[in-house]
Amino acid sequence: MSASNTIDTDTSADTALPHTVKQKVTVLVIRTLAVSIVAVMLVFLINNYLNFGLQWPGLPTFFAHQGWFGLEALRDPLSQSQVTQGWLQLSSYLGAIAVSALYVIATSNRSLRADSDLLSRFAAYIIRASFWIVLIIGLADIIISFLRVEELLAPLVGEQLTEALGRPQYRIIYVHYPLLLLSCVIAFFSRSLGFVWLTLLVVLAQFQIVISRFVFSYEQPFMGDLVRFWYAALFLFASAYTLVHEGHVRVDVLYSRFGKPAKAWVNSVGTLLLGLPLGWIILMTGMWDKTSSINSPLFSFEVSQSGYGLYVKYLMVGFLAVYAVSMIVQFSSYLLYHVAELGDEPGGDQLADNS
Repeated sequence: MSASNTIDTDTSADTALPHTVKQKVTVLVIRTLAVSIVAVMLVFLINNYLNFGLQWPGLPTFFAHQGWFGLEALRDPLSQSQVTQGWLQLSSYLGAIAVSALYVIATSNRSLRADSDLLSRFAAYIIRASFWIVLIIGLADIIISFLRVEELLAPLVGEQLTEALGRPQYRIIYVHYPLLLLSCVIAFFSRSLGFVWLTLLVVLAQFQIVISRFVFSYEQPFMGDLVRFWYAALFLFASAYTLVHEGHVRVDVLYSRFGKPAKAWVNSVGTLLLGLPLGWIILMTGMWDKTSSINSPLFSFEVSQSGYGLYVKYLMVGFLAVYAVSMIVQFSSYLLYHVAELGDEPGGDQLADNS
């Protein structure tokens, strides 16, 4: 009898082992996929600046030069330095995937939920930084525009600097960019997303337009620009934050009746087929070349046609990129979370309680 028991025990262990190994391999693959998506996205943004800010060739041009993938040969072949740059750009994408895989292998005992939380916190930082950017730059720009229109800026800073601040490129480079970096530093130490405050600021900005127009008969273009600037930021930046808290409205007749495994399947498949592709479509169509809908305003420092409006139109177009980036990061986190739900990984009722 003892021998029979021994045989039975060994058999159950043999059948359990492949399941455990298969489950662990699946976890590693899903973690690698999610981390790689975010890493490749960051490399894509860096290469976007290198391509159109520093005139690097970019992968399509590099592939055409090499005659790869059936692309038509270039009329003017790349120089040796450009070929080197092309190899560096190709290596950066491959390196992003390799580093992601090495990270996952080195942390093979790390749970899906842990990586989900890490990516979610990264998305939260992007939104926090964006909030502080629109708040600080909006306030600084409206002060400069007010002083200009009332001819109070020259007595304060001199005619030469006043004239320079009237040029979009100067104001963006020497005023907006330092404030942008300052905002990123503040966001690192501040853990509040500030959506409630941004909502209040939009209301106050609109309220001051009403008061100044109907009580004091005073209105300037920069006043309306500030409301649109803050409102656009509020609408787009809140999407990733709302996603993690299951706050988006669902129009369905079946989902609410599903159990937890079925909901996890729906959310995982929906993330892969709809959520992540949407973010990538926005980035690819908006940043494919220098004349694309996002790149063109960013690299040309596009501003309002009104001479005394805010110089933030290029940032408002950039909101689309922030929206896509934050949603890609958050959807990657979302994917990890729901795969963890499918595998009954312990420790997660955050989203399930809200659904």
